[in-house]
This record gives sequence, C-alpha cells and structure tokens, in this order.
Amino acid sequence: MSKKTDRLRRAKKTRARIKRLNTDRLCVHKTSRHVYAQVISSNSSQVIVSASSLDKEIKSQIKYSGNVEAATIVGGILAKRAKKAGVTKVAFDRSGFKFHGRIQALAKAARENGMQF
Repeated sequence: MSKKTDRLRRAKKTRARIKRLNTDRLCVHKTSRHVYAQVISSNSSQVIVSASSLDKEIKSQIKYSGNVEAATIVGGILAKRAKKAGVTKVAFDRSGFKFHGRIQALAKAARENGMQF
C-alpha cells in the first residue's frame, strides 16, 4: 500500500465512527502549500462554514500558506465563523493525517476560539 491509500483507509474508518455520533464534523485537509478546513453538517450533505489558506482574509495575514502559522490562523478564523453560524460542538475529522504539526496547530487554535471536540 502507498502512503495515500493508507491515509484514505484511516480516513474512512474515522468517518464511519463520526457518522455513528451524528454530530457536525470539522474536516481538515492539507497539501504541501495550503490548509483547508470546513464544518460539515451531521447529515453529510452541507458545508456550514469553511476556511482555507487561500481566503483573501487569511492570505493577507500570512507570509507562506503551508506552515503551522497559517494553520493556526485558519483554525482560529474557522472557529469564529462557526461560532457566528451557531456551531460549537463538532467531531474532529483529520482525514487520515497524523495529529501533529499543521493538523495539531489548527485543532488547538479552533479549541482556543471556542470550538469543542
């Protein structure tokens, strides 16, 4: 198996567990250059709020979009947008990525700005 198929297998297992919880999920995806995060409703058909390192609001605050600093800003802004939309409790879906580096920074920033998971 390759790295990508292993990651997708882990993501599938995590999403199955989250589906049983029947809560909104904070889904995170990363590439080498960007970080993307979105809160998806519990019936998995609608994105409630989203943020990424490509947003104009975030792009103006960061020097490079593929590092921990950018992930921290994305997490903070996503949490503020979710709070405004009325979402505070979510399940964290890391999409099969290991919980360290940018994923951990995004989660920490989201928790500090009022999200619970």
